[in-house]
Amino acid sequence: MPVLRTRLSVNGTTHPYDGDPEQPLLWVLRDALALTGTKYGCGIGACGACTVHVDGQAQRSCVVPVKAVVGRRVVTIEALAASRDSLHPVQQAWLELDVPQCGWCQAGQMMAVATLLRDKPRPTDEEIDGALRGNLCRCGTYARIRAAVHRAAEIAAAAPAAARSAG
Repeated sequence: MPVLRTRLSVNGTTHPYDGDPEQPLLWVLRDALALTGTKYGCGIGACGACTVHVDGQAQRSCVVPVKAVVGRRVVTIEALAASRDSLHPVQQAWLELDVPQCGWCQAGQMMAVATLLRDKPRPTDEEIDGALRGNLCRCGTYARIRAAVHRAAEIAAAAPAAARSAG
C-alpha cells in the first residue's frame, strides 16, 4: 500500500500526514486531528453531516480522499468563526433559533449555509433549499434550519466584514 507523506492545512494550522492517500478526509480530521465536530453520517456523501470547506467550497469529507486536499485549505466547523471568542453568523443564528435537536447534522448544515451566504448574502427559500439539498436532518428541523439561514443573513449583513468569513 502506498504511503502519502505530506502536510495538510486544516483550520489555519499545518499538520503532518503519513498514511494512506485514499483515506477519506473525514477520518483524518476525526481520528488523526481530533476534530470531532465533523460527523460521520452515511459514508457515501449523501447526507451532508461530514461537510467541511476545501478552499472555501463545501465538500463532503467522507468521499474526499486525503490526497485531494494536499496543498489546499481545509476548514471545519471548529474554525468557522473568525476567532475563538466569537461565533460565525450561522452559528449564532442556529443558537438563537434553537435549531439543533440531536445535533448530528448541524455542523454539516452550517458549513453548507456559510458557503451559501458568502455567495448569496440574501438567499431566497428556493436558494436555501437548493444549497441544502442532500443535507439530511434526522430530526426534521428543516423549518427551523431555513429560518436560521434567514436570521444568519440578517446577522451577517449587520456584522463587520471579518465576522462574515466562511472558511
